[in-house]
Amino acid sequence: MTAHPSAYDAKVARRADPAFGPARDAGVLEAADIHVATRLGVLAGEQDWLPLLALALAVRAVRKGSTCLDLGEAVGIPDEVRRAGEETELPAPSLPEWPADADGWRDAVSRSALAAAGVLVVEHDLVYLDRYRRQEVQVAQTLIDRSRATAPRVVEDVLAEGLRRLFPADGWAEQSSAAGRAVRQWTTVLTGGPGTGKTTTVAGLLALLAEQHEALGGSGRLRVGLAAPTGKAAARLQESIASASTVFGAADQARVGGLEASTLHRLLGWNPRQRNKFRHGADNRLPHDVIVVDETSMVDLTMMARLLDAVRPQARLVLVGDPDQLASVDAGAVLADLVDGYRQVAPDTVARLLVSRRFDEAIGAVAAAVRDGDADRVVELLRDGGSSVDWIEDGDPAEVLRPRLVERALRLRRLAVDGEVTAGLAALAEHRLLCARRTGPRGVVGWNRLVDQWLSEAIGDPLWDPMYVGRPLLVTRNDYGLGLLNGDSGLVVAGENGVPTAAMVTAAGVLQLGAGRLSDVETMHAMTVHKSQGSEAPEVTVLLPDDESPMLVRELLYTAVTRAGSRVTVVGSEQAIRTAVGNRIRRASGLRERLQAL
Repeated sequence: MTAHPSAYDAKVARRADPAFGPARDAGVLEAADIHVATRLGVLAGEQDWLPLLALALAVRAVRKGSTCLDLGEAVGIPDEVRRAGEETELPAPSLPEWPADADGWRDAVSRSALAAAGVLVVEHDLVYLDRYRRQEVQVAQTLIDRSRATAPRVVEDVLAEGLRRLFPADGWAEQSSAAGRAVRQWTTVLTGGPGTGKTTTVAGLLALLAEQHEALGGSGRLRVGLAAPTGKAAARLQESIASASTVFGAADQARVGGLEASTLHRLLGWNPRQRNKFRHGADNRLPHDVIVVDETSMVDLTMMARLLDAVRPQARLVLVGDPDQLASVDAGAVLADLVDGYRQVAPDTVARLLVSRRFDEAIGAVAAAVRDGDADRVVELLRDGGSSVDWIEDGDPAEVLRPRLVERALRLRRLAVDGEVTAGLAALAEHRLLCARRTGPRGVVGWNRLVDQWLSEAIGDPLWDPMYVGRPLLVTRNDYGLGLLNGDSGLVVAGENGVPTAAMVTAAGVLQLGAGRLSDVETMHAMTVHKSQGSEAPEVTVLLPDDESPMLVRELLYTAVTRAGSRVTVVGSEQAIRTAVGNRIRRASGLRERLQAL
């Protein structure tokens, strides 16, 4: 029996349309982009090369995080390929049939069979796959409708007294102002860097809203939905709100007590047996009076569209996050678009907290300089960082970092062998080695293997058992049966009779179970910056890729540096630092412009 080749196989892409060959050889398009374009082109009866190229690039754009293709930028791709070849001193493939005029290209796509079939939609110089254009329009229109609705009823004297009670005057003016605004409107975007008090603001806001509910004669308890994109982030949200409310009086503690957070998928009632099917939507709205979404920077356009479809028009929606952090791994930079879009037309919708209480002063200064795009200042601060900021710019990172990483691995090993669960988990939480990507010479996979090798050499043990005692663990998929969530971490320790036991840190506390029961886990000597979002550690080491890597962007460096509480070490050349600070994630989107039509 003859095996059928995969639709993503490069050989299929070569046979699909020879005109795509130069773009494929130049690394501009991948096999999947070409396959989708040629297949849909056949179904639509498309004969023109320009619309087919636009379709392939639109697929590529979504794969890289954009919601659409910007033709104005796409005409410059040959120049980018040429410059990349010059920088690497390699011959750059030519792209002879590449369009040089965005207007002519747009007109060709607008008149195409693909556009007539509804596969592509053209707006201005943006080309959308129909699905993402519909989602973008829906998100913008829903938010515009919410902003135009009659404001919620508020008992102002009760609110004024509640703000004084929950946010004492000294040092809480930002949080008080943000909470007061959120009470008076249906939609609030609450932003701020780590340690600026976003969760404290949310906890106080929920107490204020519950008090308003009582003052307005509402029956029963205020219905609150707490959610986040991942299980780990949801658990942190629940824990943080419970912790923040401990400083409240008894009545306010009762108002926010017992709240549970879930993933967005669980909030909306995702059915894993029916792909992309959710219980809640436009025809079955969520019952909540208030919905709070944390880590909104990680929410993609598709999930935001589903959420807004399910939220009742008369329910308050609070979107919380840091727009300067890395965006979702899927299409869209929704939080950043909302902040920029609202800024011009409805600035009160966005409440930004600026004063951070988490960082050492030097770390905070580096983070601020990165956020502001000031490369000279970042380099200056890294050179003069003192005891809390270290910069390793010369030498082989493996040789430079080996002593400290081996020391940490040996310490974990000793505590694990002795069965010291509490001390072992505390040691694990002290430090994070963060990489830009999973693969490659400075990726997570390679560094995890390298530290395992060094540990093996240091203790004279080949560590054949995948669940060796002392192995740090990171959960990569939710396992509700075991009570583990994606992002939970732990350590393999010696249990009774020396049997390897996984001690895992979960939202419910430390869970100990046979190490052999775990399946979706990986070693955690190192982790990606993306995986670290929403967490922190006293000490962080940031391993930057070389200065030609496309992963070097401002959002990545900012996210990595702001994971550190008391000490950060940046490993990378000055050029890598400057490249990262100077490059921003570029995601084509029309959402902010649509919001500005408000």
